[in-house]
Amino acid sequence: MQDDPWHLDAVIYAVDVKRFADGDGDGVGDFQGLCDRVPYIADLGVTCLWLLPFFPSPGRDNGYDISDYFSVDPRLGTTSDFLTFLHLAGEYGIRVIMDLVINHTSDQHPWFEAARRDEQSRYRDYYVWSADPPPVKGGDKSVFPDAEPTVWTYDETARAYFYHKFYRFQPDLNTSNPAVLDEIERIMDYWLSLGVSGFRLDAIPFVIGQNGLRQADPADPAGVMERLNSFVRSRRPGGVLLGEVNLPPVETGRYFGDGDQLGLLFNFMTPCYIFAALAEENAKFIKEALTLLAEPPPDCGWANFLRNLDELDFSQVPSQIKDAAFRVYAKNDDAVVHDRGIRRRLAPMLEGDHDKIAMTLSLLLSLPGAPVLIYGDEIGIGDDLGQPDRQSVRVPMQWTSKRHGGFTTAAPSSHIQPVVSEGSFSFKVVNVADQVSDDNSLLCRVKRLIMLRREIAPLLRGRSIPVRVRADAIFARASGNGVETVLTLHNLAGREQKIEVEIDMGQKTAFTNLFSGDRISLSTKFSVTVPAYGYCWFKGGAEGAG
Repeated sequence: MQDDPWHLDAVIYAVDVKRFADGDGDGVGDFQGLCDRVPYIADLGVTCLWLLPFFPSPGRDNGYDISDYFSVDPRLGTTSDFLTFLHLAGEYGIRVIMDLVINHTSDQHPWFEAARRDEQSRYRDYYVWSADPPPVKGGDKSVFPDAEPTVWTYDETARAYFYHKFYRFQPDLNTSNPAVLDEIERIMDYWLSLGVSGFRLDAIPFVIGQNGLRQADPADPAGVMERLNSFVRSRRPGGVLLGEVNLPPVETGRYFGDGDQLGLLFNFMTPCYIFAALAEENAKFIKEALTLLAEPPPDCGWANFLRNLDELDFSQVPSQIKDAAFRVYAKNDDAVVHDRGIRRRLAPMLEGDHDKIAMTLSLLLSLPGAPVLIYGDEIGIGDDLGQPDRQSVRVPMQWTSKRHGGFTTAAPSSHIQPVVSEGSFSFKVVNVADQVSDDNSLLCRVKRLIMLRREIAPLLRGRSIPVRVRADAIFARASGNGVETVLTLHNLAGREQKIEVEIDMGQKTAFTNLFSGDRISLSTKFSVTVPAYGYCWFKGGAEGAG
């Protein structure tokens, strides 16, 4: 029997290399520092690292404005340093996927520089131009409408307007030009040859959809993803594309194709419903979210997260979901960005309550799909609302209670971003060193959750089994393969819940509490007490079996 594709059950850990660990003491995280921390990542239980952009860049959009796709930002090291890291991760059994931005480049990329200087250059058609002020179609707005009033900007050198869905310093690539797709494949081929296991593709709907005056392929827009998916798989068996597609549920699932486009899709909707459920202490919102998700084709899956390294975006969910979450988690106007999202990290949103944080991470890890954690959430680090826009959540990692949180030895004036040094989320209070040897710490609780999840991951994405709990604040879910079953309970309320769980297994079943080891025999129901912001995981099979 062929094994399931690795990505279906991966535990993914998102790292911004620049802010994770500084190995050479210049105030910027780098691959040397990341190498030093690979054992920590492995001990956490992570099976896949997702690296945010580490290419050379002017740095006006946290590296998403790329000026060279074939090298490493010199502040982060060299290609040799990257290879050293990649080999070390492989020795620990950790795969690596990397961010690849194919919707746009930096306006300082050589392609754009050549395009704007010479109308006859072959690079001119790498971008989307208009000689006259083009009409803007209804709804065609910048991703950042409060920062960019238009998607067309006039370039004095080119004497023409260029299209940009993001910032004006990020001109959109013209993916209707086959030469552009050839370039993308060359970029993929280079990094695959070095050993990465795939790519997280940025802003996919803008890549293949309406792109200014052009479209990738009006007759077959999905063909671009099929082509790139086929290319990756041909160059690296098991290679995967993880796609950023933030659209309504009915549209998002289409990007799986027939299993021939994106192997993983970010689940942008469910975290919004989870925070609404937490705000209202009502599990019905989570149940609703799961019913709205499309069933992935074989060998494809959802990538679930609670928070990512952008804002928590509520633009694609009903207003009542946004309102419920914003009432509790966005009371401060500084926490809201672009009128659609919350720019806070998980721990500050949950007021630093480690029980509550652990419960929500347990909930994440119990869902069908590949869980995605962002660096630092396993210890409960905070954010910095004094930083602009999304940068508030991209704070340096906190390793120790010593100077600069162990992130760097450089003077503060050289830091890529200030470490959190004041208040209840200061590195003096929240850091790895203080938690790593404390069995009751958030870090150690998250480790145990990840290890348990890895043991039973195929069961978590198995056939759903009806389960009833007469308590609004309890989210109960059961799934299995017909032989074994996993049942998880999560208490969304800050008070203990004594509940009766009804689950018809069709036969006498013995359930084992995976944390305490206690056994329960049942036919249809049993009673259990779930602590305030508590969680329980049970594994069961036919009594007497085995």
